Amino acid sequence: MPLARRLTLADAVAIGLGSMIGAGVFTVWGPAVGAAGSGLLIALVLAGFVAFCNATSSAQLAAVHPVSGGTYAYGRAELGPWWGFTAGWCFVIGKLASCAAMAMTVAAYVAPAGWQKPVAIVAVAALTAVTCAGVTRTARVTQVLVALTLVGLIVVLAAAGAALPQAAPAPLPSGSPYGVLQAAGLLFFAFAGYARIATMGEEVRDPSRVIPRAIGIALIVALAVYTLVGGAVVLSLGGAAEGSSAPLADVVSAAGWTAASPVVRVAAATAATGALLALLSGIGRTSLAMARERDLPRFLAAVDPRHQVPRRAQLAAGAVVAGVVLLADLRGAIGFSSFGVLLYYFVANAAALRQSGAARRYPRPLQVLGAVGCVALAASLPLRSVLIGAAVVLAGVALRAIRLRRDRRRHDTPTG
Repeated sequence: MPLARRLTLADAVAIGLGSMIGAGVFTVWGPAVGAAGSGLLIALVLAGFVAFCNATSSAQLAAVHPVSGGTYAYGRAELGPWWGFTAGWCFVIGKLASCAAMAMTVAAYVAPAGWQKPVAIVAVAALTAVTCAGVTRTARVTQVLVALTLVGLIVVLAAAGAALPQAAPAPLPSGSPYGVLQAAGLLFFAFAGYARIATMGEEVRDPSRVIPRAIGIALIVALAVYTLVGGAVVLSLGGAAEGSSAPLADVVSAAGWTAASPVVRVAAATAATGALLALLSGIGRTSLAMARERDLPRFLAAVDPRHQVPRRAQLAAGAVVAGVVLLADLRGAIGFSSFGVLLYYFVANAAALRQSGAARRYPRPLQVLGAVGCVALAASLPLRSVLIGAAVVLAGVALRAIRLRRDRRRHDTPTG
């Protein structure tokens, strides 16, 4: 049965903003300032442009392939099983790192020094248990989370604006082209979620007109919000933002608005908790789809009959995220996440570039720029993130190749 087409342009824009303006805006500024220095806003615009190219490719693909699975399904259909696997694997590892970053964000804003990793692991364990019980983020909860996030950001902007006349931030390091590219790759983390609009083709009125407009409007609004917040961080903290794990709380404190700091901390922790819940749920379902295709171990395809959730996949995801929290810092988790997700969208751009005729909704140069941008930003990320990310991607590819060869031999072996 087809879904009811109830969503208007305003609804689609609101859902897109709710998917984008979340926990990333509270965490990404420290690593980005350290990389770009005075080129921070250039990096932000570059990240937004690559996100726009990726979103249009996702929208074009979703219009032709109205199925769950995102680029995992699109890549299989347009380019072949190996492309689909690569996209799905990159999505899973990238989003697992995103979960770790969200858990670290919760801890950075609510836990005292020395307790941040234990608090982050407790958050992962608690929300893994919640997802195993079949609880996900509803539309109403999403609206509440967005409202709390915006309240926190308004407090940050008000504090920075009030303190602007007497602000004396530490000087920013000079930015280099490589640093700007690296910062753009890190800032891409804050745009994650924009493709949610592209998956709503069955629910939007006049999707061929509404979805492209909604993507553009949502990205422009998000870019404007991030520009204001990034400007507040730079003007209030300057180069000192590089060493901050809770930069927006530090902006409020630097302005002398100490009493308002709890508002920002609660907003950040709430946004990160909501994002962590949504990410864990999404990873479990993508892992389920891949396990059914034998692209991940088959035991992950089991569904709990009581709660109708892939419990084994959820528990495995929670265990991996807890491990990343123990082994990585926030900058490393953001870099690893961006690496995986940028490669995921490289496949989306390549798949959209393959489409022709009536399936084509956007000019090919957008897909070319998106693909080149994804590769450039991924390659410019911190070297440790690139090396570990590449090793994990290649390990997944090698394991799939071994599994396919073993299956082929088993199939070719004559029986009795």
